[in-house]
Amino acid sequence: MPEIHAARRARAQELIRESGADAALITARPNVRYLTGLASSNAALLLPAEGGDAILATDSRYAGAARRDAADLGLLEERFIEEKLATEASRRGIRRLAFEAHEMTVERHGELVARAEGVATLPFGRKIESLRLVKDAEELEKIAVACRLSDAALAEVLPQIHQGMSERTVATLLDHAMTLLGAERPAFDTIVASGPNGAIPHHAPTGRELERGDLVTMDFGALHDGYHADMTRTVAIGSVDDWQRDLYDLVALAQEVGIAVLEDGVEAGAVDAAARDVIEAAGHAAHFQHGLGHGVGLEIHEAPMLGYGRTGKLTDRVPVTVEPGVYLPGMGGVRIEDVLVVTAGDRARFLTSTTRELLVL
Repeated sequence: MPEIHAARRARAQELIRESGADAALITARPNVRYLTGLASSNAALLLPAEGGDAILATDSRYAGAARRDAADLGLLEERFIEEKLATEASRRGIRRLAFEAHEMTVERHGELVARAEGVATLPFGRKIESLRLVKDAEELEKIAVACRLSDAALAEVLPQIHQGMSERTVATLLDHAMTLLGAERPAFDTIVASGPNGAIPHHAPTGRELERGDLVTMDFGALHDGYHADMTRTVAIGSVDDWQRDLYDLVALAQEVGIAVLEDGVEAGAVDAAARDVIEAAGHAAHFQHGLGHGVGLEIHEAPMLGYGRTGKLTDRVPVTVEPGVYLPGMGGVRIEDVLVVTAGDRARFLTSTTRELLVL
């Protein structure tokens, strides 16, 4: 929808003016898509601080999509997009060009400076990411659809999981189910970690076969129209020991406590601290070493980050994950993760809906 992207560019132009630049060169792919609507592996946007004469550059593979999805923008069809836009900035008389230093390599910046004759460059910071933090209604619906697809895929796969099935097979079933249900593709590489592998938070699925008494952690999500879902459930195979149920109940409580403080205006670090305190009080401080959660949207991990020492307040219409975990080396682990949206004047709203009770398959 061109009007949505035009409104986003207008807000971005305010940030360009505040930075003291005459224009900004936007090169991070999610940011280009956010401001133009174009999904491309090779695209950049030259956005002036004033006026609407922005130029979108991409190569011939995506030129047709650019004309369709960003018809209100000037199009530069070129393979070497950054160098060409740097030359264009110089030709236009731009004297101060902001660039996304967090995304651009030193080598690419050197080429940019060499082409942008008479142009001084200055880091723009993560200003477009700050715009992306609060989602509009259309974005929230896309994330909600991605979450519904993820829930539906798990509902299809759970009855198929059994002893003797490999981690890799479970991951393949989840990926296949999400795609058949309508996802573009999995939002990231699906994690399936069984038994002692569950102690590795980002374990890559292997040929290990599920055994009776295993805890199995499945971390996965669907991608819908560019927007990501991210959910985790841990289940038991055949039976569950007391220590496993206690561990599961601890993680579930930590998530519940973290979600209870997830509201408009809360400090990001306070959400992490609420859940982390529960785990630390149970003697597992050393077994929960990642952050409590993160934002989701055009990227699977984006601002805000919910972690120890993180600053900044959460506001209305910000979607985040809440994913406490406890990982016991050599034994296994538990992680439970949901996507929620911070809502003004009310409790955070779940976008994932699969039961958080411990299932014994």
